[in-house]
Order: sequence, then structure tokens, then C-alpha cells
Amino acid sequence: MDIRFPRPSITSGAVLVLVAATAAVVVTGADAASAASVTFTPVADTYVQNDAASTNYGTSTQIVVDNSPVRRSFLRFTVSGVSGTVTSAKLRLRTISGNDGSDVGGTFRRMSNTTWSETGTTWNNQPAIDGATLGTLGAVSGNAWYEIDVTTAVTGNGTYSFGATSASGDGAYYDTRESGADAPQLVVTTGTTTPPSGDPVFVGAGDIADSGSGDTATAALLDTIPGTVFTTGDNVYDSGTASQFSSYYEPTWGRHRTRTRPSPGNHDYNTSGATGYYNYFGTSAGPSGRGYYSFDLGNWHIVSLNSNISMSAGSTQEQWLRADLAASGKPCTLAYWHHPLFTSSSNHAPSTSTRPLYQALYDHNADVVVWGHNHVYERFAPMNPSGAADASRGVRSFVAGMGGASHYGFGTIQPNSEARNSSAWGVLKFTLHSTSYDWQFVPVAGQTYTDSGTGTCH
Repeated sequence: MDIRFPRPSITSGAVLVLVAATAAVVVTGADAASAASVTFTPVADTYVQNDAASTNYGTSTQIVVDNSPVRRSFLRFTVSGVSGTVTSAKLRLRTISGNDGSDVGGTFRRMSNTTWSETGTTWNNQPAIDGATLGTLGAVSGNAWYEIDVTTAVTGNGTYSFGATSASGDGAYYDTRESGADAPQLVVTTGTTTPPSGDPVFVGAGDIADSGSGDTATAALLDTIPGTVFTTGDNVYDSGTASQFSSYYEPTWGRHRTRTRPSPGNHDYNTSGATGYYNYFGTSAGPSGRGYYSFDLGNWHIVSLNSNISMSAGSTQEQWLRADLAASGKPCTLAYWHHPLFTSSSNHAPSTSTRPLYQALYDHNADVVVWGHNHVYERFAPMNPSGAADASRGVRSFVAGMGGASHYGFGTIQPNSEARNSSAWGVLKFTLHSTSYDWQFVPVAGQTYTDSGTGTCH
């Protein structure tokens, strides 16, 4: 892929013990045949406390590492269904909300005892922490995810126990399996990642991550679809803060961050300068503060644009776009950004300020444009910048705002709108052939709406 644009530290006294779960989701890398990751969540967890030596905390929504009083926590994960050589294993924990964190997150060790009882373990009968040290978390803040590399301990299918100690009297509190989506995770990867074979796949959506369940469901779809991931803005709600990226985006779509090419939305810009967005995605989002860039996938030129800054004819972004398109030697072009020029949703009207971008794309014979902003799915026939049907040179456009945020409705259906849905979350998948493309709306589990078709490049 040719891209064009001008975690916690591990350090080393109470103990956190974690033992591994049943598979929650399968995370597929760039090539499903060569690399795959499986995320496991705990099947059991509890903690013990030295000044309450006969008390069991198996149903608690938190586990704690502390040295005053001394608290030790235990989790069990059962790794199953993994084939091939384990190349990476990461233990991921989320600190609870409503807590200001700790100066020490815990030193993690593997344990030999994997048969303790969630509802029977107390300080008096706790298992020994007798394995090698795997790593230590330094200072942790509240309501954030942290990761420890446990690859040396996880070799394949089986049950694994880990322990963590902390010499600090300022306890670190983590969510448990009783916390649902915030439960600890053990992410096990097998194989090696190689570029996808065959025609490239480009898949994604916008209006994605909040405290609901839609983003979890769409992230699970990405787990089974290889290729490059795109976002059409409003990556996290409500304000695009670093904390919201950590709490909402990271545990869902965040596991696909290394293959994601994002675009920003207005909610990302609710944080001044969209610094949460740019800091989270890094160079994958283009130059910080600019937010537009391009890259090639196979025979396709892909352009990610920023509809939160000036787009007027003659603006820096519009002039960059025209120069970028003129320099491209690819026969097919796809562009994406947040605010739609055409939409039938009743929530946000068409964003006519984006027309100069569409005009530049039309002038250079682009083929596809994808937007977000309205939390619906809609497909339009190929049109010119005025919205008139244009079968010979028109650009086919999609509104793909069904990434996880609550759904919007439709109002007056606009001319040339060919397909619509306002009830299903899902992702929009493109298969990019040498002179054509296939599109497919892929719904989340439990939904049945689909839309698919084929187009030819100009």
C-alpha cells in the first residue's frame, strides 16, 4: 500500500492473577489464511483481601491489586479452537470508571494453579503465585484500557493463570467479566500477516463507537473480513476525546487499527483540533491537523478527505485534491469523507459545502464516493455534482453511517436514491477489481438487510 501525505510502559508487589476464557470473537488479520487472532474473555474471576481473610468476592464487578490492604485478584481464561503457532498473546484490562487510577498498575506473572474456584477462593485458601514475571504496568488512569504482552506464557489451547503484584498502597481497580463489554481480554494471534491475495478489499463505516452495543457488533464483522478498513468520520462519541477513544473505540474497532485508514467527523472535532483523533490514529490519519491524504490499493487510487475544514473551490484542500487526482496513474478512484453531499435522512441535510470536492472528483472521472454523518445506509445512482443522474461519467455515492451509533430516520427521499435502510448496523464492503468493483452491505448478526451490486470504472 502506497500512502501519500506531505501502551503503557512495562516496569515491577499485592497480586493480580488472571487465568484465560472461552472465545469471544475471531479477529482476522490482513490475510485470513495466514494470520488470525482470537479474543477470549474470563470464565471466572475474583479477588481476595488480607483483612477479610474468609471473604469471597467472586461476583464483584471489579478486581483489585493493592498493598494497603493487600488485595490479590484471580481470573481464568480457557483458550480453545486455536490452531497453528502462537505468535502473539496480549492481556488487556480496563480500569474502572469513576476512579482516578493508580501510580502502579501491577506486575504480572504466570501461575501454575488453574483450578481455583471463583466462588470459593478466599485469602485463606488462595493459590500460590509461582511463575515467571511477564511485565509490569506503571501508572494507570481510570476508565482506560491497558495491555501486557504474555506471549511467552501462552503456547496454544489450554488454561492459563497470570499473577500481578503491586508495592503501592494506591490500589488499581479493573473491570471483571461481570462488566460485560469491559471484561478483561486475552488476544491470541497465530500465523504471520501477509498482504491479502487476489483483489483488494476495502471495508468500513462511519458513526461508530459509543457506550452501546452496535460498535461491538460491527467490529465483530470486521473480525471476519480481511483487507483495508476505512472510517467515514465520527469515530467515537460524543466528543472525540482521548479517553473516549480508549474506552469506546479501542476495545471494538481499535483491534483493527493497524489496517485502518480513517477520516474525521464533526464529533471528532468536538475536541479542539481533533487532537484525540490525530493522536490515536497517528500517521494513518494523514498529517496531524490536516486530515486528508491518499493511497493506492491495487488498481485503485483512494482519497480520504476532511469535511470539517475549508473545502471551497480554491481552498488548500480542494487544490491539493485536484493535484493529487491529476498525478494518479490508476484507472479507478474512490474517495470518502464525513458530511454527505446527497442524503435522504431527516436528521442532517445535504452538506452543499462539500460540492467542490465532489466536483473535483467528477472532473477527474472518479468512480465512488462514501460518506457518513447520517446514521443510515443509503446508495445513490451515479450522479453529477448537481445531483442529476449521469450514467456515463457520474460518481456512485453511498452514505455509510451505520457503524454503531443509534439509528436515524429518513425524510423526503432524494432523487436517484436506489437503496436505503435505517434499522441495521453493518459495514460496507468493496472488492476492488482491476477495472470494476463489487459493493456489499454486510449486516450485523441478527439483521437481514443486504444490498449488493457491481460497477465499472470510467
